[in-house]
Amino acid sequence: MKTIILGVTGSIAAYKAPDIVSRLKKHDYDVHVVMTKNGAAFITPLTMQTMSLNRVFVDTLQEDNPKEVIHINLPQKADLLLIAPATANIIAKIAHGIADDMLTSMVLATHGIPKLLAPAMNTRMYENQATMHNIEILKSRGWEIIDPRVARLACGHEGKGALAEVSVIVDHVLKKRDIS
Repeated sequence: MKTIILGVTGSIAAYKAPDIVSRLKKHDYDVHVVMTKNGAAFITPLTMQTMSLNRVFVDTLQEDNPKEVIHINLPQKADLLLIAPATANIIAKIAHGIADDMLTSMVLATHGIPKLLAPAMNTRMYENQATMHNIEILKSRGWEIIDPRVARLACGHEGKGALAEVSVIVDHVLKKRDIS
């Protein structure tokens, strides 16, 4: 059974994360969810724990087992890292090596496995020169970006920035099944 770390960040699109977990589990993946505090404001860790059947991590100081450092050990066991939804904030943090929460700390400790990121944000934020530059930095470091789609966004406007369809995200993961 392959192990996936799913990062969930503070986007309204976080409501799709349980469906992502469910579909990945149907393909026999062991999914471990790591959420930012803002992600946990949109969808509860209990919901994600119930769907994944694994403990959900939010706080870097959430280290219950003295024999294990979660933000180091879990990435060593993983076969793939997926962040969906990925906000402009998390993209910027990862691009610039900032590790100030459990998810970004895990990202820095993740090596040698496929890393996928599915942006979800307002069109103006997505198309901002800084966000585009940060995405290019991540691509140059081997991250696969699952492009957002054009749709009606939370602000009421239509534009590019909506999280890719769950089926598209899962298809990207399935294409990596034999890698690692």
